[in-house]
Amino acid sequence: MDITDFYDTFFEEAEELLADMERYLLELDVDAPDTEQLNAIFRAAHSIKGGAGTFGFDVLQRTTHLFENLLDHTRKGELKLRRDIVDIFLETKDMLSDQLDAYRNSDEPDQEAFERICETLQRLALEEIGQDLEGGSTSVAAPKPQAKPEPEPKPEPVASDEPDIEADSNHCIVTLLNVGEKDRQLLVEELGQLGEVITHGGDEACYEVTLASSVGNDDIEAVMCFIVDADQVQIRSAGGVSASPADAPEPEKKAPAQQQPTAQPTPPEAPSPKPAAAKSAGEAKPAGDAKSAKAKSKAKGGGESTSIRVSVDKVDQIINLVGELIITQSMLDQTVSEMEGVADSALLNGMSLLQRNARDLQESVMSIRMIPMDFVFSRFPRVVRETAGKLGKEIELVTEGESTELDKSLTERIIDPLTHLVRNSLDHGIEPPDVREAAGKPRTGKLILSAKHQGGNIIIEVIDDGAGLNRDRLLAKARENGLPVSDTMSDDEVWQLIFAPGFSTAKEVTDVSGRGVGMDVVKRNIQGMGGHVLIMSTPGEGTTIRIVLPLTLAILDGMSIKVGNEMFILPLSAVLESLQPAKEDLYAMAGDDVVLKVRDEYLPVVAVHEALDVPNAKTTLTETIAVIVQGEGRRYALLVDDLVGQQQVVVKNLETNYRKVPGVSAATILGDGSVALILDITGLHRLSRAKKEKRRPERGLQTLEVLTENALEN
Repeated sequence: MDITDFYDTFFEEAEELLADMERYLLELDVDAPDTEQLNAIFRAAHSIKGGAGTFGFDVLQRTTHLFENLLDHTRKGELKLRRDIVDIFLETKDMLSDQLDAYRNSDEPDQEAFERICETLQRLALEEIGQDLEGGSTSVAAPKPQAKPEPEPKPEPVASDEPDIEADSNHCIVTLLNVGEKDRQLLVEELGQLGEVITHGGDEACYEVTLASSVGNDDIEAVMCFIVDADQVQIRSAGGVSASPADAPEPEKKAPAQQQPTAQPTPPEAPSPKPAAAKSAGEAKPAGDAKSAKAKSKAKGGGESTSIRVSVDKVDQIINLVGELIITQSMLDQTVSEMEGVADSALLNGMSLLQRNARDLQESVMSIRMIPMDFVFSRFPRVVRETAGKLGKEIELVTEGESTELDKSLTERIIDPLTHLVRNSLDHGIEPPDVREAAGKPRTGKLILSAKHQGGNIIIEVIDDGAGLNRDRLLAKARENGLPVSDTMSDDEVWQLIFAPGFSTAKEVTDVSGRGVGMDVVKRNIQGMGGHVLIMSTPGEGTTIRIVLPLTLAILDGMSIKVGNEMFILPLSAVLESLQPAKEDLYAMAGDDVVLKVRDEYLPVVAVHEALDVPNAKTTLTETIAVIVQGEGRRYALLVDDLVGQQQVVVKNLETNYRKVPGVSAATILGDGSVALILDITGLHRLSRAKKEKRRPERGLQTLEVLTENALEN
């Protein structure tokens, strides 16, 4: 077996462990650190070290070894935590991430950065506890790790820095519990790569392998757990000392040899298991460890597993095929409905059952792509901590709705816009502690990240209890930048000014913000995901920025409309109501613009047939139907011929399959096999205005005359 087959699994597991490590580090109370959190951080570092040693990733193994020893002193109370020490631990975690990425890309990690972090960790240990992390002496420099000879060309495991077995062919017994025959053979072959298999035998319930090997128990376990679950493996020396995952004692109760980490082999008379060689049963596992244990079981056999790893491309392919199935089902359903004199109840019942099963299948497949918002929110404690430190502010971060699910593709794309919004709230929104105290507020500001479902959308909010937006200051800055503004603008329109390109009210440019290049990018990115941004602000009390996104970009609840002989789809989430316009509610504006009065609100009128050049459409305004829609926080009245009905459609990317079309966001295939365009509300309005500018000389006068005549009659 080629051990490189397990590289991808190791990289994914290590990424999860590093994410958990960062989360626990950020949650630590430096004055009274939680023992379980410290243990979880230690276990994450130890697990990564074991895997790195197994795969021969020397730099990663050396870094995690030093880090692990320092963490061991911390959880034993020998190293007292401070904020600056936690910062060093976070810096080490970042370095481990960089090293992991380098190995993933088949590169060597940055040697200079590696030496710098090792020096930092060694210096911290010498200053705080007076010990060298490897040798246990304050006067001896840390020894360089000695590479083990590799007799075969295949990647060989690197010997542990703290072996549990004597270096010269010590015997140990590996017990496999409830492992199938195929996986037993694989495991025996893999153990043969670590030493000499003396004997092996037993049945599926209990299979024992006697191994003569010079590597440590943690390295043996690291190889095994990539094929079967950790609780299916028990390792003990031939003398009977257990090092199994189930029987290992708690790290705090280890043999004295563990109190002084050393790179020298443990004497054979007193073999000592490693602190967390197999995750001691006496310690509560963090959530990341639970996920790791499940994912380590290889999909093709061995033990019960509750999850498997599947490529996103494969999931996308399944979703696409299910979409095609839905389209085919719609075509069959429409064909049957158009057949005259169909009285076969079996056929009708079969079509009804097919429709129901197809929808259930679609929902089940789509749920595979949905992941909780915790995937996004977990990144921000670090952002808030570091940004607040740079700004000299005290910030409390609160997250709500972490379990709310969103399509994976959207969660990855929303991270950058949210980061801009969070940094903006920290810099411009929340005041410095002294200013807050003078205003009668707590010195510590509060930033809330929340997510919740609402209809077919997800609502993500960034809420701060800062000073709020200053209307007069925003208008003054807009005039200074040459933007068309007036004092009669509504608050909503004034708040939207912060999304203008190059707009910034910062008095000076810092490394946090002030260049005016972030918020307009935020708005464009969110619109590119089919969403929009709303702002609510109260001076002196704070600001709420609300992002509204569709749950997924693959399936859309739509309203079918007809214009001329063409069928179009409007996103149902954008449709507010529909009505037939009356003469007295239509008003002509300057040029050939028209507005529709709806309950004391004047809405711009967008004739779909004019914007998209659709022939044979109704042109008399009072004969059309006005669909009131909302896009980018504004409302419009779309004029269409007929409303056909609501339906769920499979979204097809028009830009990928054809090209970008103004006023159109995507396309879908209807039940009769025809293609219907999905309209982009805001883009349609811009397209309509652009075409009116071009057509004004030839058509504007006629339209104006008609509307003026209507107005005079009223």
